[in-house]
Amino acid sequence: MTEATAPRPNTQIQETRPTIHYLVAMSQPETHLFEVTLHLVNYPSPILDVKMPVWTPGSYLVREYAKNLQDFAAFAGDGCLPWQKISKNHWQIEKSGVSELTVHYRIFANELSVRTNHLDGTHGYFNGAALFLRIPGWEELPIRVTIVPPHPEWQVTTALPPVAQEANTFLAADFDTLVDSPFEIGCHQLYHFEVLGKPHELAIWGEGNFQPQRMIADFQKIIQVEAQMFGGLPYQRYLFLLHLFSQAYGGLEHKNSCSLIYQRFGFRATDKYDRFLQLVAHEFFHLWNVKRLRPKGLEVFDYDQENYTPSLWFCEGTTSYYDLLIPLRAGIYDVKSYLHHLSKEITRYEMTPGRKVQPLSESSFDAWIKLYRPDANSGNSQISYYLKGEMVSLLLDLLIRAHHGNQRSLDQVMVRMWQQFGQAEIGYTPEQLQAVIESVAEMDLSNFFKRYLDSTEDLPFNDYLKPFGLQLVGEQDEEPYLGARVNTENGREIIKFVETNSPAQMAGIDPGDELLAIDGIKIGASQLSDRLKDYQPNDIIQVTVFHQDELRTYTITLAAPTPTKYQLKPVEHPSSAQIENFTGWLGVPLTSIR
Repeated sequence: MTEATAPRPNTQIQETRPTIHYLVAMSQPETHLFEVTLHLVNYPSPILDVKMPVWTPGSYLVREYAKNLQDFAAFAGDGCLPWQKISKNHWQIEKSGVSELTVHYRIFANELSVRTNHLDGTHGYFNGAALFLRIPGWEELPIRVTIVPPHPEWQVTTALPPVAQEANTFLAADFDTLVDSPFEIGCHQLYHFEVLGKPHELAIWGEGNFQPQRMIADFQKIIQVEAQMFGGLPYQRYLFLLHLFSQAYGGLEHKNSCSLIYQRFGFRATDKYDRFLQLVAHEFFHLWNVKRLRPKGLEVFDYDQENYTPSLWFCEGTTSYYDLLIPLRAGIYDVKSYLHHLSKEITRYEMTPGRKVQPLSESSFDAWIKLYRPDANSGNSQISYYLKGEMVSLLLDLLIRAHHGNQRSLDQVMVRMWQQFGQAEIGYTPEQLQAVIESVAEMDLSNFFKRYLDSTEDLPFNDYLKPFGLQLVGEQDEEPYLGARVNTENGREIIKFVETNSPAQMAGIDPGDELLAIDGIKIGASQLSDRLKDYQPNDIIQVTVFHQDELRTYTITLAAPTPTKYQLKPVEHPSSAQIENFTGWLGVPLTSIR
């Protein structure tokens, strides 16, 4: 029996249950070291096992958090206890008859992301999986956490409830809750607001060009729209943690909070602000879809190894489909903006050659070894379950709406999944997910799932868009097709991606090559497109590069131009049914986008 499914000794009488108390200090934050003390009382066994999680829920990669742990030690009173390391993330302590002991260690924290830890002279931020040791078999015990800030003006913000009469002390109901509750410690800006009678907080670390009142007003609209969809808010209090950084983007969902990271000056330009609100809508939607409504493979977290599921396309891809729709429904942007954003997503999908190599269900299953570990060939060999999941969710929504005259949609799928599995937090199987979708659609979707989830067949967008008066139109540049993407890096023109079966690849060009010249004349990344427009398809050019420090010249035959952009546009002379369907889907007349 695996550790994740083993019976847990929670039936013992209350008096003999261990008590767990963590103290987190940061006496010298400039060293990036969190100082962690585990105080354990009444642990019954002579041997204490403690383990550091290797991953955190919501980010499907084994990140080996134990690599940041140092200075491990165990004590009983004033004496040291013997211990040994059993594996990469497993320590074993001989406690004999001692009833009370402490474990000390430090965690190096200098990676600012939503799934790691960061500590410096301005703030401390940590995720539970990357900071706290787990006591196998006792994960269901409550855990107290006390924070010791380095300066009296630093405040502590977390979604965990505070413990009365104990300064900066908070209570997690169990280890899963502790992992699911990040902390922000410092002089961050903290804003309070209310939605549907429940308190919300927004904590912002970092400087930027954000307007807090505008941001909060838009947060409130997003929350109201999503709550209306699911029939209320499944929490008592919610916290948004926002880190502002240079050229940053990301989010990680939690049950009663989310962590967001965004570029500090990304709030003025409309497209960038829209993208930020889509990120907010995405992470907030997760408090239903994946935090409470999740696949069977994620029902019980195994913190020691990968947790496999083929259903991340629904967890993340369907959430991505809604993160564009929610701001439209909230009135934050109009239907033209929505179709503009959706067109960009479809363009990203169509411009990813890997969609013809990796099926969607495999993309989900292989998240642990592929999505978070991109290399120069990733675009040719894989497809993101976020992106293709979003596209498949679009087709499913349009299919259900067309079949039922907009009286049913993917919304009903989400609500039924929430009612059947999410509210009780019972994991669903892929078969159960398909059955619920079929029950809403009232049709057999076996062929749909086989073609679009389990194979690499191209998605027929126009077949599904046509009933709604839309068509997907590919637009191509004038330049002939080379198939290489070039970036300027430190004054050098580096080939970053070579598309499979392209003229560049067939000639021998590799990612990492330094582009020097075309037909003997120096060329830069910014000039490449204009330079290629001087040629015609089937023209032969000489491309000179440094390949692994060797000067090489390749003979390349250019191909015909290929689409580089896709746009959603209304069909000519739409029928009354198409007009009605479009209005039922997006809430405005089709004529509003002409």
